[in-house]
Amino acid sequence: MKRHSLLSLLALVICYGHENALSQPPSYGERGSDLGIQVFQQVARSKPLENVVLSPHGVASILGMLLPGAHGETRKQVLSALRYKKNGPYKMLKKLHKMLTAKSNQDAVLIANAMFAQKGFPMEEAFVAANKANFQCESRNLDFTNPDGAADEINQWISNKTKGHIPSLIKADMLESPLTRLVAVNSIYFKGLWTSRFQPENTKMRPFNGGNGDVYKVPMMSQLSVFNTGVATTPQGLKYKVIELPYEGNAISMLIVLPYEEDTPLARLIPHISTATVQSWTRLMHMRKVRLFIPKFTADAEVDLKAPLLALGITDMFSADEADFMHLSAMPVHVSKALQKAKIEVNEDGTKASAATTAILMARSSPPWVTVDRPFLFLIRHNPTGTVLFMGQINQP
Repeated sequence: MKRHSLLSLLALVICYGHENALSQPPSYGERGSDLGIQVFQQVARSKPLENVVLSPHGVASILGMLLPGAHGETRKQVLSALRYKKNGPYKMLKKLHKMLTAKSNQDAVLIANAMFAQKGFPMEEAFVAANKANFQCESRNLDFTNPDGAADEINQWISNKTKGHIPSLIKADMLESPLTRLVAVNSIYFKGLWTSRFQPENTKMRPFNGGNGDVYKVPMMSQLSVFNTGVATTPQGLKYKVIELPYEGNAISMLIVLPYEEDTPLARLIPHISTATVQSWTRLMHMRKVRLFIPKFTADAEVDLKAPLLALGITDMFSADEADFMHLSAMPVHVSKALQKAKIEVNEDGTKASAATTAILMARSSPPWVTVDRPFLFLIRHNPTGTVLFMGQINQP
C-alpha cells in the first residue's frame, strides 16, 4: 500500500586541512529546529517560486554530531547558532533522539546517522563514543582514494536506511580531493498515516494557482471532518490560516499554513515562522468541522547548506585555516560540503475515520470550506518535543 512518506538526508564531507587549521524556554528540539528553520528561510528566499523541502531537525542533528569534536571558536559558533549551553547538550540530545525514535513512532520515524572515515584516519575515541551514545551513530572506514567505490558504499547505506527513496546523495567527484577524511551522514525517513483518512473516491482534479501565476489541474483530496484550525497574524498585520492534520498516534502532525488573502505571496509569511510562532498557534487553534481540500503532492529537493550556514555565522568549520576539530582528530580537518536531500509524498492513506468523527459528521450545520489551492507552507512536527522534522513550501504540487 502506498503511504504518505517523507524523507530527508543530510551529509557533510569533511576534509583534511592545514596545520593551522562549528513563553517557556525552548526545548532542545525547538532550539535545533529554529536553526534549521532559519536555513529553510535562506533557501526559500533564493527560490521563491520553487518547491523547497528541508529537515530542520536534520540540519541540527549533523551539527550536533560534529559538536563533540569541535573546539574553540568553531565550537562557540555552532553552540551560539543552536543556542545550546556551552557545557554540552548531550544528555538532552540523547533524550530527544530516544523520544523521536521511540517504539510508538517506530513505523513512522526512522533516523539513521553515520560517520564514514578514510581508512587509517584517526578519530578520537571519545568523539566516536559520544556520537554512538547520543545519536546511535555508526562509524565505518572507507577508501576515499577509490572515490567511485566509496560513493557507492555511502549511497547504498543511504538507500537502505531510507528504504530506497533516496538512492543516492554522494557523487564520486565530491570525494576526489586527496584531502577527504570524513563524511558525516544523517538520514530521516518519515512515513505517516493520517488519523482521519481521505477517501480516494473523493479525490478530484481541481485548479491550483501556482506561485508563478500559472493555473494547474491537480488531484485535490477532500474530506469533511473535525480539524484543529485557526487564523493567526504576523507582527506586520498579515493574516494567515493554520490547519493541523494529525498522524496516527497524535504525536506527530502536519501543519498547513496559507495566506488569508489570495493575493498575498507566501514569501511574505515565511520570515515570520519560528518554533515560538508554531507554539503560539496551539493556543489560538480550536477544533471545528470543516470541508478540507488539499492537493496530493510529491516534492523533492537537494539543498546545499554551506551558504545558509555561513550566512548564519557558522563559518570557521568550513575554513581550512580556521576550523578547529581537535576533539575529533589529532589531524586538522574542516567541512568541505554540507548537503541535504529531502522528499515528501502526500496522498490519501491513513486510518479510517473513527466512530466519534462519524457522529460529528451527521450534524446538520453547514461547515466552512478550507481549500488549499495556492502556494502553501507545511511543517511536520513532533508535538511532545516541538521538534520540526520537516518543512517545505509548495508552489506547484
